[in-house]
Amino acid sequence: MSYPDDIPAELFTAFDSYERAILANDLDALDAAFAPGAETLRGDAAGLLVGHDAISAFRGVRGGVSPRTIERIEYRMLSTDAALLVSVSRYHAGGSGLQTQIWQRIDGRWLITAAHVTGRPAAFDRSIWRTVGDPLYQGAWEGPLAGLTVAVKDLFAIKGYRIGAGNPTFLDAARPETATATAVGDLLRGGASLRGIARTDEFAYSVAGDNVHYGTPPNAAVPGALPGGSSSGPAAAVATGQAEVGLATDTAGSVRVPASYQGLWGLRTSHDLVPRQGMLPLAQSFDTVGWLTRDGATLQRVADWCLSYDGSASTDHALGTAAAELPWRFLVPDEALEAVEPETKKAFDALLVRLAASDDPPALGRVAIGDLAEYHEPFRTVQGAEAWRNNGAWLDENPGAVGAAVAERFRLASAVTAEAEASARRDLEVLRERMQHLTQAAVLILPTVPGPAPSRAAGGPGVDALRTATLRMTTPAAIGGLPAVSIPLLEVDSPLGRAPVGVCLVSRAGSDIALVRLARRLAAAAHRTELA
Repeated sequence: MSYPDDIPAELFTAFDSYERAILANDLDALDAAFAPGAETLRGDAAGLLVGHDAISAFRGVRGGVSPRTIERIEYRMLSTDAALLVSVSRYHAGGSGLQTQIWQRIDGRWLITAAHVTGRPAAFDRSIWRTVGDPLYQGAWEGPLAGLTVAVKDLFAIKGYRIGAGNPTFLDAARPETATATAVGDLLRGGASLRGIARTDEFAYSVAGDNVHYGTPPNAAVPGALPGGSSSGPAAAVATGQAEVGLATDTAGSVRVPASYQGLWGLRTSHDLVPRQGMLPLAQSFDTVGWLTRDGATLQRVADWCLSYDGSASTDHALGTAAAELPWRFLVPDEALEAVEPETKKAFDALLVRLAASDDPPALGRVAIGDLAEYHEPFRTVQGAEAWRNNGAWLDENPGAVGAAVAERFRLASAVTAEAEASARRDLEVLRERMQHLTQAAVLILPTVPGPAPSRAAGGPGVDALRTATLRMTTPAAIGGLPAVSIPLLEVDSPLGRAPVGVCLVSRAGSDIALVRLARRLAAAAHRTELA
């Protein structure tokens, strides 16, 4: 190690102890090395953490760093009790990185009050991508989507590649696809190119975004938080700037949840509007195609092309061209507001006040849609029955191949009887008609999910409760077969710092293109710049 001879001994000892704790992943020692309180900072490529508690929570789920050696230290004294240290680390497996830290002497001890970590460059993040290229698949050289790159959820067929469904055992046995999925082909014909195949939660049977086999993709908006799933890979790819569009699926919220958690725009299309040929199903009664983008203008480009393309293999695309504008009138479901966290409700109420006082105020009202649990229970029953029919034989042939949480969902799905499924379908028909009736003359507006993305460290019964609360808010649109768009309009405090929460608009079936236009108008009225 090369370091200045005149570095204070106590400071060097503190730095050396910290580095040893990093390599050993000694969480207690690492916590002790950072100054307590809400002003301590730590940043890296994933984002900024503010406060000792947020840094500690992040570190608890990160795991240790790869073996490395500090080969050089530079320091500058800023005062008698403060110093800047910059160290160069050499990784044993190749590559180097930098650590930049502010150390302060507090109560006789040198502690870190601010740190920025620049890790070694990675070829690509395997928790986000399964396969990546530059591009992986070239689209048409001209078209309305020219210049856009797409992250494709690992459920869609791409000619010459295998579908992996988020599970290595499934991937190993899969055969290369002989044709490309219709939804992928639409993007390619429009001029977009495929950046790569992005990760999914196993068999898309989750809304958390974690994957026990490949790791959990980062949340670009909230370091240390779950990314949201099951379209976790495409969402992370878009949020981190590695693709402009995420091609995803939404059965019970798998576009809307990661959009909300990561501050993205996300559209769940009307059921059966976009052809699902070449897409691995979870539950066909609810499965839809959707897209994730960083801004409303890009989402509009994708929706305008993919939902009105005359050359599509499906005449259902004509539904998306319904040109009639949606009413500038919104209804807030009472039950949704009762289900959200207090900080989310406060931010949502403030948004409604802001909209009412804007230069383009919409009509706002309230509506009752019924107990959200009455939607979730029959949905879960039918989804489970279909998921088991689609995947049960494979699961029986490959015991132990899926993670514990997904295995438990499939276990419950396997127990759904024909009588229970039939009863649930009757209940769903009533709920479907209710949702379709409510959206004929108005658009529903509600927070997309109960609150911000939870920490990756969260576990136990709290995670199950959050999953249930989230699905209760996302399933009504799925039951109705309705389009729903999540817009990044709210920001709330969370244990990991300020975090986004989406606002969801739900409209009548087939009004998808008009819904995206309406969402952009709403964002502009809320003092956003989406129409600039």
